[in-house]
Amino acid sequence: MNRPRAEHEPGYVLHTYPYRETSLIVEAFTRRHGRTALIAKGARRPRSALRGVLLSFQPLRLSWSGGGEMRILVGADWQGAASLLRGAGLMCGFYLNELLLRLLPREDAHEALYDDYCEGLSRLAQGSLPTSTVLRMFERRLLAGLGYALQFDRDAADGAPIRPEGSYLYEPERGPVAANGAGGEMVVSGRTLLDMQADDYRRPETQAESRALMRALIGLRLHGQTLHTRAVLLELQEM
Repeated sequence: MNRPRAEHEPGYVLHTYPYRETSLIVEAFTRRHGRTALIAKGARRPRSALRGVLLSFQPLRLSWSGGGEMRILVGADWQGAASLLRGAGLMCGFYLNELLLRLLPREDAHEALYDDYCEGLSRLAQGSLPTSTVLRMFERRLLAGLGYALQFDRDAADGAPIRPEGSYLYEPERGPVAANGAGGEMVVSGRTLLDMQADDYRRPETQAESRALMRALIGLRLHGQTLHTRAVLLELQEM
């Protein structure tokens, strides 16, 4: 869809990288236009008004013009100061950004996912939930937004309720089925599945099994791409 101009669009900077001598390419996640690539002309110049504005995890109002794969950024303003991410929360924020960069197609609006991203950043900044819980919740919503809604409360084979004491193999295109002796990272307990359905990750077993399951499910969608932030988070034992 051709959207030649946008005015004061709510958005976040996911990543920037140099372009020519003085400019930047900005990968932004916006509420009504999805992931968008913008050329910020002159943004690397010392006196550029954009230099101190195009920061990750800060809510912005972005304006751009032009057609084609990359638009021209014509304005960026603070939408309001957000709490800063620190420590493991900062690395988790970069992980959310990398997921969006790797998995979201450009120019595909995901307004509900945008709201989930805002909520995830807020929780990481405030520390209102364990970081691993925030990651699992966002991963699930991201996959749902991409058309891969995950089922955790029913056996995909017969529709029967998941038994907490059971063992299940999660088939990516169907959902959980009785494991019948199968092994691997996609085999989880019924208790873990029900905990994931309720976004309850307090049990250590649920934390470990859900981490392995979501890593495998997301890996299928990455088609061999590597998530660099994941390696760092694994070292921090936050994933």
